Amino acid sequence: MPASDAERIAAAQAYIDALVSHDADKVPFAPGCTRIEFGVKTGFSGNHLRRSLNGGPQYRVIRESTVPEFTVDGDTVRARFDLVTKPSLAGRRVGAHVDETFLIPAADGRIHHIKAVVRPFLTS
Repeated sequence: MPASDAERIAAAQAYIDALVSHDADKVPFAPGCTRIEFGVKTGFSGNHLRRSLNGGPQYRVIRESTVPEFTVDGDTVRARFDLVTKPSLAGRRVGAHVDETFLIPAADGRIHHIKAVVRPFLTS
């Protein structure tokens, strides 16, 4: 039975939750999942992404996220949200506006590809 839109949104939400919790064991990555950020491949497989989310220093600085705004178009699930990091700079926290596009085919409901656009900002 094909995955519903709600199930595919839940898969993307599991990834976003793992950005903050640093526990990606429940993220439904396809084995060959890749991630691209700023045109650079930052995820080389589902297992690589899971290890990175669980312990990678690039993710350990993330403190919280806003509630994502999701849209679904065919096999694509798009999530727009903000992240806030733990470190502060002159009393202001560093954050990022994140726009991630997930390829999550209804056929299996797993994340096959992620394209991230990240725009940093300082919080007040």
